[in-house]
Amino acid sequence: MKKRYWIGAVSASALAASVAAKLWLRPGDVEWEKNRELIFHADYSRFTEFDGVRVHYQEAGQANAPAIILIHGFAASNLVWSKVFLELADAGFRVIAPDLLGYGYSDKPRHLDYTIASQAKMVLSLLSQLGIKRTVLVGSSYGGAIAATIAIDRPELVEKLVLVGAVTNNRPTRYLLMRLFGSPIIGDILSPLLVGSRRLLRMRMKRVYDRHSWVLDERRVSARHLPLATAGAHRAIIRTVRRWDADRISRDAHLIKQPTLLLWGDTDREVPLADGERLQHEMPNSRLIVFRECGHLPHEEYPQEFTKLVSEFCA
Repeated sequence: MKKRYWIGAVSASALAASVAAKLWLRPGDVEWEKNRELIFHADYSRFTEFDGVRVHYQEAGQANAPAIILIHGFAASNLVWSKVFLELADAGFRVIAPDLLGYGYSDKPRHLDYTIASQAKMVLSLLSQLGIKRTVLVGSSYGGAIAATIAIDRPELVEKLVLVGAVTNNRPTRYLLMRLFGSPIIGDILSPLLVGSRRLLRMRMKRVYDRHSWVLDERRVSARHLPLATAGAHRAIIRTVRRWDADRISRDAHLIKQPTLLLWGDTDREVPLADGERLQHEMPNSRLIVFRECGHLPHEEYPQEFTKLVSEFCA
């Protein structure tokens, strides 16, 4: 019996040492220059600052063309727009796709709270720096909550709004993985191991893409995984979950008067279609279009159809 306890103690110690080593050895952040070859549309990358923090964004199209801002979702980056970024520019728009703070190649500061409000403030700063006084905001998932917040608080800046599988409430925080991220101590230890796992990321992406897992070429998986393997991204993800406050979007949806296009996948398992239907009912000037046999990211699963719909709506 004593031998069994001794073996168990040794195994537990080895596991703890392995976890500690992985946490200790993970990079603090990801470097754009070192990974240029892996970055989609790297030639269009730009950098600016917000409150002393570096922000990465990509820009394409003519400077005097109508502006479209693409805002990605939770634990993602502007990579999710790579299939429609240049296509929207070719359709006659000035397209700007930032990495939110804590994600992609933007900085991941320790002091930031990573709330919807703070991310919206960064987007507003970017608009100001680029001299954009009126724009179309396109927000996917958590980015939809950010876009909707800006439309409510600064309606004079938002000409039109496109919400793609938009987060509108706190229901996502009830999912098992999200509860783990939000758990004190345990979440701090296990969350980085889960987020930093390439295998789990691939499984997660398959779930999000519904039946279109063929979009998961290895370069795309690597480009998505690299920033997520950093300590800064892990901190941002944990704080985002623990300060998640999206109920306001459902509560104040009736205040959004701008023409709004709601785009949803009919098999979206992250943000169900019912949320989009409720939004359409609450928003007085909205239209809901549903992609059949589509998951959470129609701009990646049906990029041509997505580009056509958004271009026609914006025009």
